[in-house]
Amino acid sequence: MQTTSDRHEYPAHWEADVVLRDGGTARIRPITVDDAERLVSFYEQVSDESKYYRFFAPYPRLSAKDVHRFTHHDFVDRVGLAATVGGEFIATVRYDRIGTDGLPASSPADEAEVAFLVQDAHQGRGVASALLEHIAAVARERGIRRFAAEVLPANTRMIKVFTDAGYQQKRSFEDGVVRLEFDLEPTDRSLAVQRAREQRAEARSVQRLLAPGAVAVIGAGRTPGGVGRSVLDHLRDGGYTGRLYAVNRAFAADRKELDGVPAHRSVRDISEPVDVAVVAVPAEHVPEVVTECGEHGVQGLVVVSAGYAESGPEGRERQRELVRQARSYGMRIIGPNAFGIINTSPQVRLNASLAPEMPRPGRIGLFAQSGAIGIALLSRLHRRGGGVTGVTGVSTFVSSGNRADVSGNDVLQYWYDDPDTDVALMYLETIGNPRKFTRLARRTAAAKPLVVVQGARHGGAPQGHAVRATRLPHATVSALLRQAGVIRVDTITELVDAGLLLARQPLPAGPRVAILGNSESLGLLTYDACLTEGLRPSPPLDLTTEASAEDFHRALVGALADDSCDAVVVTAIPAVGETSPRDAELAEALRSAAAVAPAKPVLVVHVELGGLAEALSAAASTGPQAGAAERLHPEVADAVPPPATEAPADSRLIPAYPAAERAVRALAEAVKYAQWRREAAEPGKVPEFDDIDEKGAAQLIDGLLARGQGLTLGTDETCDLLARYGIHVRRALPAPTPEAALGAARTIGYPVALKATAPHLRHRADLGGVRLDLADEEQLLRAYAELTSLFGKPEELRPVVQGMAPRGVDTFVRTVIDPAAGAVLSFGLAGAASQLLGDMAHRLVPVTDRDATSLVRSIRTAPLLFGWRGSDPVDTPALEKLMLRVSRLVDDHPEVVAVTLEPVVVAPRGLSVLGATVRLAPPPARDDLGPRRLPVY
Repeated sequence: MQTTSDRHEYPAHWEADVVLRDGGTARIRPITVDDAERLVSFYEQVSDESKYYRFFAPYPRLSAKDVHRFTHHDFVDRVGLAATVGGEFIATVRYDRIGTDGLPASSPADEAEVAFLVQDAHQGRGVASALLEHIAAVARERGIRRFAAEVLPANTRMIKVFTDAGYQQKRSFEDGVVRLEFDLEPTDRSLAVQRAREQRAEARSVQRLLAPGAVAVIGAGRTPGGVGRSVLDHLRDGGYTGRLYAVNRAFAADRKELDGVPAHRSVRDISEPVDVAVVAVPAEHVPEVVTECGEHGVQGLVVVSAGYAESGPEGRERQRELVRQARSYGMRIIGPNAFGIINTSPQVRLNASLAPEMPRPGRIGLFAQSGAIGIALLSRLHRRGGGVTGVTGVSTFVSSGNRADVSGNDVLQYWYDDPDTDVALMYLETIGNPRKFTRLARRTAAAKPLVVVQGARHGGAPQGHAVRATRLPHATVSALLRQAGVIRVDTITELVDAGLLLARQPLPAGPRVAILGNSESLGLLTYDACLTEGLRPSPPLDLTTEASAEDFHRALVGALADDSCDAVVVTAIPAVGETSPRDAELAEALRSAAAVAPAKPVLVVHVELGGLAEALSAAASTGPQAGAAERLHPEVADAVPPPATEAPADSRLIPAYPAAERAVRALAEAVKYAQWRREAAEPGKVPEFDDIDEKGAAQLIDGLLARGQGLTLGTDETCDLLARYGIHVRRALPAPTPEAALGAARTIGYPVALKATAPHLRHRADLGGVRLDLADEEQLLRAYAELTSLFGKPEELRPVVQGMAPRGVDTFVRTVIDPAAGAVLSFGLAGAASQLLGDMAHRLVPVTDRDATSLVRSIRTAPLLFGWRGSDPVDTPALEKLMLRVSRLVDDHPEVVAVTLEPVVVAPRGLSVLGATVRLAPPPARDDLGPRRLPVY
């Protein structure tokens, strides 16, 4: 324990689990006096060369004085951190605060010397880079702004750690030593470096789980049946290409195999390395299994065992301990209570799941937090991949169960640069770190489509998921996801519909749609569906029921050649006496026509044309394995066609849908996503404003917060703070008596408005609490008397007098800081449109100029701002600038936790802010700006 002379208590919040470059994990924590033996043991395992690089001289062992110095810290001026695996040190870093003379110092000195030592066996894993991020964050917390490090020129690895970190630095050479000095203030480059390292490490950690060289199934039963035995059978029958082992403590000592799979009583008995262990034992036995796996060097666990957070508080604590234990050995976990993982790559063929069949190989990545939804997704893709759409299958599948460790964020990191995945489909019931998810989703969506359906939208999170609560409505969260490029759908059917279209069809260049087919009625239904989804369809081309395959071919070629067409929907109904060969003929005609214009998407809407759907997929997808249909549920088996041959990589695969509405909805999502991609290619900017007084605002906020932890500012304080960001609120003076109202009007000047500001009347002009255009004292007194007679005494009404603003459209601008999602800017028209209909639009802060422009146009009532029905258009550029100023205020000063400007009257020229409230509070902790760390649920 620390001694009484230490100046600070043990800083537990500095503890963190991190993912290293090779995908393994390590724990970073402060070094204490209890670590003396660990430090000595660690030092003994460091090579003489590494010791020489650290101390600039031969230093074979640590003296007692050294051990005391390196384990006794005050956690302010002297700090040491260690990276541990299995409870043992693998690396250390420390800083010592120094003065301008280079000697030990205390605050306010803001410079420190920093030094690292990494065990040779762990060099090259990115341990030093992770430690630098954490020691820099600790130093900033303790008022240190600059690090200095002296490194021998031959120690190129350590020099690279400092130079690659992205901080502003100075470098000098003196007395045979390289001296590096660098500021600790994060820069755009240092943040980019940190996030790039995070992506590589987390992607690698998932890749190690999905492409293991050896898998052990722990809990594989001696007889068929049971979870463990089922997973073992699925791995074996799926053709897993690596080494496979069955592990069960109940096996007889002389048992060597189980159905041809090598059998062992413990992982420790396996003579070769094991990369992934599937754990299928009762929850009470899992800790022992984790210990055995950790000591054997297993890299990751897939825990299908139940009995954790989904079972209540006791299980939740059991789940937390499971994660702590696994991470202490450097292992990551899928689960617990997981359905499993699948990788269809021919080089892997991993089916470590409860799914009895390996899905078709393809280009779609699937992530599901629910096992039941995972089953439904795999089943639908199995049926649609060969029976209806003729598009592609699955690349990888992850069902995370309780998502105690590996989450959707980790899988997104993997999919981002996975060459085998073109489209990502996700079923999410909770988002543990919305800020990070939004950031990763935006980056992923810029490279490949990301389609998400959210479960538990109107209720609490599933019991097994421990997540930070959000106060944002589901509609707001959906809007923020769309802002990040996510294709948000509402059902599993829509998820599959959109995913299959995006997997192999090009993105449309615009919303213009050509419709052709052999049914006028089906064409009109498709036309109406296009209008409903905001597309711009041309009148349907009716080929009549007598149309031949050649007619379809000719019409499709013509439509695709039309420059006024961005996509084509082909509608088809069966003709009398139509047979399967004609289906195949039509399918080939459509495919050959589509190949003429490969840059435009083609969709098919069919009615009772199972033969056409099958023909569209023939020779253009990978069919199920032989015998798959016989072993599936009858409902699924009926939809599975005969096996098809593998398609060439460049095949033009045409998706087909059984209803016009489903095809058009999928196409509409593709159109919106394509538009987002085009806009994301030229991202907006957060503008600078010359009249912003950021420093003055910070001083004002600090002074106000000195009064207490959280407060709503008064009128004068609100106006003062907003004015420092160029936001001017039209003056309103209190009018507690008729005489005070007259005095206020004389000060402001007529005409004036008289308004009640009581909470139940505020912003409610419809209730009669506002009187406008009062031109003189007589009108003002009459209005005052009317308000008090209708609504009560002045002290209940809280009346104010305000100068009249130019006529315009009443709007509002708001920001809130949500504990989970971060700062959100909202906009809408004041009154019933937003309050009753929820017609609001939202963007994450900081808002760019592009964001502000789209925000104004995103609400359904936006036409009122742009000259609806002959009215004068209002000054939307001024409105956009106001939003950008509010965004800058909240982004620059996280202590500003809420701002409401209402009403903001936008006139044909200029605008007037008539009401404003601001709330200050200590800023909530940010989990996206500090050093890399794994979440703790």
